[in-house]
Amino acid sequence: MSNELLRIPALRARDNRTIAVSMRYQLAYCTNVHAGADLARTRANLHHYARAVKERFSPQAPMGIGLWLAAPAVRQLLATRRLAELAGWLADCGLVPFTLNGFPQGDFHEPIVKHRVYRPTWWERDRVEYTLDLIAVLDALLPARLEGSISTLPIAWGHPPPSCAQLQLAARHLDEVISRLARLEAETGRLIYICLEPEPGCVLQRSSDVVWLFEEVLWPVSQRPDAVRYVRVCHDICHAAVMFEDQREVLARYAAHGIRVGKVQVSSAVRVDFDALERGARQQAKQALASFAEDRYLHQTCVRSATGGEIQFFEDLPQALEAVQPSGQWRVHFHVPIYLDRFGHLQGTQDDIRSCLQAAGQHADLQHFEVETYAWSVVPQALQQADLAAGIAREMQWCADLGAGGWCETPGGQCGA
Repeated sequence: MSNELLRIPALRARDNRTIAVSMRYQLAYCTNVHAGADLARTRANLHHYARAVKERFSPQAPMGIGLWLAAPAVRQLLATRRLAELAGWLADCGLVPFTLNGFPQGDFHEPIVKHRVYRPTWWERDRVEYTLDLIAVLDALLPARLEGSISTLPIAWGHPPPSCAQLQLAARHLDEVISRLARLEAETGRLIYICLEPEPGCVLQRSSDVVWLFEEVLWPVSQRPDAVRYVRVCHDICHAAVMFEDQREVLARYAAHGIRVGKVQVSSAVRVDFDALERGARQQAKQALASFAEDRYLHQTCVRSATGGEIQFFEDLPQALEAVQPSGQWRVHFHVPIYLDRFGHLQGTQDDIRSCLQAAGQHADLQHFEVETYAWSVVPQALQQADLAAGIAREMQWCADLGAGGWCETPGGQCGA
């Protein structure tokens, strides 16, 4: 494979002007959409769903996948020494696992997940051990010469706020991981980086929080000049949209502070502008929002006043529905299929996806893009897909059509739809 940048099809702005960008990139879908925390279920999901997505989206060439491996699956892989077998099977299937989702450590499809997804925290030893195990797994599964990324928890849920001692311990744990990654590259040439993923309500929920943590906590503890190479940010488009952050400004802020983005999760939130609706439609829109209030996941909600100033934060959608009248702009942390623009009185945040992917072209070292719509099993019935693989493939194609992907860099050359 040449080191020259792969040319992405031009992105088209809202005014129909084309925006030429050039970068090397890889596109995957995240397998945390599939239930099953042990190795047998993980393999079954890859066999049944991932291969079917590839057949629809990229039948003639390899396709990227973002593997979610819960702690039980990782332990089984390492204990049974079946990594080489899994790596061979993935290669035979044409599935390229260049990134892992290391955020949910336990069973991400329990009947009630909610706040459990934020445990263990980064000041707990279990989070370190799980992440170190993921590094070993990813190194074994990656084809030669590919970089790997692992997205992870943004330290902890933010309420109550962590103590200074907890933050310092979290930084020391991250520094231990950084040291392992630096040693891995020095000994083998393999570059893998850990990517903190800001999320509404967490210790890191805005880009300014990330800058603060890196500059005021992590760098003083690590004191490694090369640490920026091994710890980066996983920018989830949905999460930034919920917090009303401008996608371009977020990426520019990271760049200005020397913080790298290791992975972009291409995702879409639910939004509604009540003030743009006729009075009679507002209650209908609120009822439609209520259909997204389900029991498994936490759906953090931000409500911006009609004047565009104050933003109210609610840690779950039912609280917002009960406390606030249908007015202003609402953003809900509910990952809806990215190809959806409007669904009744509600909308996705496709404009944020377009904005982010356009801005990403200015970041030459940003290679990894992962479509992450994990909530297929709990979306309202009207948005369900009878064939999950077909729905995921449609998302991948929508993203590829924007110019964000459809290819992955492998030793054999360019591959994709």
